[in-house]
Amino acid sequence: MVAPETVFADGTALPQFQRSEAIYFGNQLISNHPNLNFLSGISMFDRFKDPVKAGKQSNYIGPNDWYNDYNSAFFLNSDSKPELYHKSKLVVGVENFPYQNILKPLLGNIMIDLGGTVAMKTTQEDREVFRLNNSEATAPIICYESVYGEYVTGYVKNGANFLTIITNDAWWDNTQGHKQHLSYASLRAVETRKSVVRSANTGISAFIDETGQVTKSLGYEKQGSIKSKITVNNKQTFYVKHGDYIARIAQFLALFLFLFCIIKYKRSR
Repeated sequence: MVAPETVFADGTALPQFQRSEAIYFGNQLISNHPNLNFLSGISMFDRFKDPVKAGKQSNYIGPNDWYNDYNSAFFLNSDSKPELYHKSKLVVGVENFPYQNILKPLLGNIMIDLGGTVAMKTTQEDREVFRLNNSEATAPIICYESVYGEYVTGYVKNGANFLTIITNDAWWDNTQGHKQHLSYASLRAVETRKSVVRSANTGISAFIDETGQVTKSLGYEKQGSIKSKITVNNKQTFYVKHGDYIARIAQFLALFLFLFCIIKYKRSR
């Protein structure tokens, strides 16, 4: 079962995660369905006074007072302890807000209006995967992370044999934005040849096969749930192994042509 990005969005203290509403809700589901795997979004924070713990992404409150703000996914089943993944590819401005002391007084709450926060999100380096109780593994891709193809390959290299995308597309309103975001998910399926399970509050939630075709969906602003079977595999495509090689070749050729034109121009003078 996959729930969207902002199901538990009130802010859960990281040290209290094991006793949180999210864990209680997930455990209730699993107690009724012992074979269930549950993946959902959750907003978290960790407030601390130790300056040693403060990093570049920590938010300063006052003297000896900081907090880390996380946009996370959590995972539960009956076979293992609850797991967490913290979103690591941040939306510039609304999640990665540099020079806050200067820009926040000038911009005010404009970043909140754009669908974000005025706090810097804290990330993690590893593209962590969640392992189901049937030994399959999935990638907990959160919202904006699904836009970056080479970034997503990191999950596959770490063992994901299907992709899960949880997202909040409500702030797009009923524009082309949420449709474009869904199209990116199809691209990720084609590049990795992995099935995609996509859960979005307000939609579009969808199942996407390895060829990028949407096999089942729940439309924008539609309430409900969808269910489908997916295929999984452990193959790594050429793209997974080598990444954005086309872009790199194009950049090299562009540089070569630029230098060639400069040299030719100087010789013609």
